[in-house]
Amino acid sequence: MRYLKDLTEGSRVGDIYLIKQRTSAVTKNGKSYLNVILQDKTGTIDAKVWDPNSAGIDEFDEKDYVEIVGDVTSFNGALQVSVKRARIAHEGEYDPKDYLPISSKDIDAMYRRLTEIIEQTENEYLKKLLKAFFVDDERFIARFRFSSAAKMVHHAFIGGLLEHTLSVTENCIFFASRYPRLNRDLLITAAICHDIGKTEEISPYPDNDYTDEGNLLGHIVIGTQMVEDKIRSIDGFPPVLAAELKHCILAHHGEFEFGSPKKPALIEAVALNFADDIDAKLETFSELLDKSQNPNDWQGFNRLLDSNVRGTRLE
Repeated sequence: MRYLKDLTEGSRVGDIYLIKQRTSAVTKNGKSYLNVILQDKTGTIDAKVWDPNSAGIDEFDEKDYVEIVGDVTSFNGALQVSVKRARIAHEGEYDPKDYLPISSKDIDAMYRRLTEIIEQTENEYLKKLLKAFFVDDERFIARFRFSSAAKMVHHAFIGGLLEHTLSVTENCIFFASRYPRLNRDLLITAAICHDIGKTEEISPYPDNDYTDEGNLLGHIVIGTQMVEDKIRSIDGFPPVLAAELKHCILAHHGEFEFGSPKKPALIEAVALNFADDIDAKLETFSELLDKSQNPNDWQGFNRLLDSNVRGTRLE
């Protein structure tokens, strides 16, 4: 199988791909065509079916596995596939594992590391809270390990939420070692819990799309509610500590324009905001260069990074 990341302009496609999205559209001349997003475990690519009623095009829908024959072209600097033939693939002709993006890191090893950090928590109430999620709640654990951290921007793959959470937590562990003013247990607990709402905000793969609750509330509010629900089940949980933890979660995007309901008012909230932001941006940069055909050339403007970017030229 030729993976999407290996396609180049001018090449010919002739493989089975998962249909991530399919929408009908009309050209300026009134001719119907299909906008399609093809997916495999290495990413996605836009595709166009310019003549959907031709004899070589089977009827297909989202989540179907379809053998695509077509040409790779470039439009506005991005690759896309012009589909000439499309055939519904039969079960046994493809392996679903080839079509769902997954973390390159060992999910079991990452989760073990996360639980090790939880065991190091000294505050009894915060430790009980973390264990209520990450040790005792089997449904949550399964969802958390499988979830992505985003629909598209960064860590948009199976295990992405775990990978991002662990990275942010490790950043916060460093911050706590460098700045003794920080309450380590509060900061680490906030880091581990800061994105748990994404388990409900974004549906599991292969959909990996916003749920109704995700669209209406967002992961920050959802996650804060999840933490509040667990806190209620822990006798004697200090109200001030609960408020400080929830504040860190509510403020972890830092600014109102970035969807943060609160701006950081605690030193731990400031640290979490920077730990989250640096991991999101460096991962976004890394993924962009990994997918590029020419990583040492200018890549164009990136919205999250707010800049035209390129890879480092070491020669």
